[in-house]
Amino acid sequence: MILFFLFTKILIPMDLSQSDHLKSYGIAYKALEKGIKVEWLLNYRGGSFLFPDNDFVIKECKLKGVSFEYVDINKESEIRKIIEENNMASILLEKAPKIGVYVPKNKEPWDDAVRLALEYAEIPYKTLWDEEVLKGEIYKYDWLHLHHEDFTGQYGKFYSSYKDADWYKEEVKMNEMMAKKLGFKKVSQLKLAVVKEIKKYIYEGGMVFSMCSATDTPDIALAAEATDIVPKEFDGDPVDPHYQQKLNYDNTLLFENFIVYTDPYLYEHSDIDTYLEAISRGEEVYFSLFDFSAKHDPVPCMLVQNHVSLIKEFLGQNVGFRRNRLKKDVLILGEIKNTEEVKYIHKNYGKGTITCLGGHDPEDYAHRIGDPPTNLSLHKNSPGYRLILNNVLFPAAEKKPKKT
Repeated sequence: MILFFLFTKILIPMDLSQSDHLKSYGIAYKALEKGIKVEWLLNYRGGSFLFPDNDFVIKECKLKGVSFEYVDINKESEIRKIIEENNMASILLEKAPKIGVYVPKNKEPWDDAVRLALEYAEIPYKTLWDEEVLKGEIYKYDWLHLHHEDFTGQYGKFYSSYKDADWYKEEVKMNEMMAKKLGFKKVSQLKLAVVKEIKKYIYEGGMVFSMCSATDTPDIALAAEATDIVPKEFDGDPVDPHYQQKLNYDNTLLFENFIVYTDPYLYEHSDIDTYLEAISRGEEVYFSLFDFSAKHDPVPCMLVQNHVSLIKEFLGQNVGFRRNRLKKDVLILGEIKNTEEVKYIHKNYGKGTITCLGGHDPEDYAHRIGDPPTNLSLHKNSPGYRLILNNVLFPAAEKKPKKT
């Protein structure tokens, strides 16, 4: 007797059996671009993807070296029963989100982990910077990543170590020219205007993801709108002697009651960051992801999908967030237990969301200026980079922001 099996679906498993987790996201994205339905099976085998039986998906998996499985009717029924009876859910991804990356014109992809992830996964994106933001071009995008920008106008506070370096002088010159072009007397004033437009974009439905110094400096800039926290080494005039008392935490999105550091020789913006504590703990430290209800809290659940629950710590201009500096409506997604450090956070604001991951590069503990780029072909199963790509894909289940 000859038996014929009818395969109705293709499963890309995202548990430890997957050969290339990062490329898997790119296949899901490309399928959405082609109008192929994609189900994200939250908490099922590490957050697997389920597709209709499709030649394109099969070809892409074989071409990219991504593990996949054929699923017949009986197996699909079994999967759906498991999902129904456990803390799991099936989320239909509807449309490939349009991806924008806020980044200076002179930055290479290897300066930023998100661009590395997007390019490795072969997910298309467009870049924009201050001028485009202020022209409203961010509203073309469903999702916006903030490159590790210092939105306080202090150039990452690299003054002490790099003020004589050519790259630092170029960055200062480029920012000052842009500020002048757009009618601002100071770079800090330009960056504040940019942050306020990004805040509006979120409120109207945009989804923002940031890492490194782009996590805390937007709130520092917003809090300091009515004062001057920028030392003369950066903008030519001294700080307001009463700057701390004039900070307005009502303006901020994520953080409050923080103390701003105005010493130009101190490589730190405020006491939000846990940099010094992280260094003292050393490299062999892991942060843990929270476990959310897939059926009742699908968005945070999407953001923490992974094949492991512990991820190795990594440093950056901002490493993590001090717990007592978070606003009460900020949701913690990941933390280093029994410490003050929160690593991964999320918040709904208006119709949109903002998500922040502390640190610079999930596969380079202490990435330094001038270090070679991370080769993601050597880190195909990186759980830290998966967090980035979770953020890229989750807007597929949401609607595009509209400017009002």
